[in-house]
Amino acid sequence: MTGRSAPVAWSLVQRGLHWLGATLVLIGFGLGWWMVAVPFRALLLKFTLYQAHKTVGLIIFLVTLWRIGLRCGRVRPPWPEHMAPRSRHVAALVHASLYVLLLAVPVLGLLTAATAPINIPTLLFGFIPLPHPIAPDAARFALLQPVHRALAILLVALAAGHAAMALRHHRRGVDVLRRMWRPTRGDC
Repeated sequence: MTGRSAPVAWSLVQRGLHWLGATLVLIGFGLGWWMVAVPFRALLLKFTLYQAHKTVGLIIFLVTLWRIGLRCGRVRPPWPEHMAPRSRHVAALVHASLYVLLLAVPVLGLLTAATAPINIPTLLFGFIPLPHPIAPDAARFALLQPVHRALAILLVALAAGHAAMALRHHRRGVDVLRRMWRPTRGDC
C-alpha cells in the first residue's frame, strides 16, 4: 500500500468505462443474435451487422484493457463494512470472471471470424480492415463458434447477476450502486 487513502467511490473515468462497457456488451450481444437470425437473402444487412458486432467486440476489448489499467493503478474503494468475508470472496471471484470474459469473448470472436470457411474480412467501423491472426479453417471454426457463443451467454448471465446483486444491495441501503453511479465529494 502506498499510503494513499482508499476512495469512497470509483473515479469518474472508471464509472464511465464501466457503464460504457455494460452498454456495449448488451449491444454486442443483441447484434450477435440479430445477425445470425437475418436470412442470407438480406446479405448486405447481414454483412453490416457482422461488421458492427466485430467493431463492438473490439471496443469492449479495448475498454476492458483500459479499465484493468486504471484498476491496477488506483487504490480500490473498500468493500462495504457489513459485507462478510465469504461475500467479499464471491464478489471478487465474479468481478475477476467478468474481466476474463470481457477479454476472452472478443478474442474468441476475432478467432471465430478468422477461421470462418467463407473468409469474410473484418472491417472495423465498417471500413478499416483488420488482418486475421489465423487462416480460415472449418474444423477450428466449428470448435470456436459454439465456445464464443457459450461464453458470450455466460458473460451476459454473470453481468445480469452482478447487476441484480447491486440492486439488491441498493434496496437494502448499501451504497455499492451509488458509488458506481454518482460522483461523491472527493472523487477524481
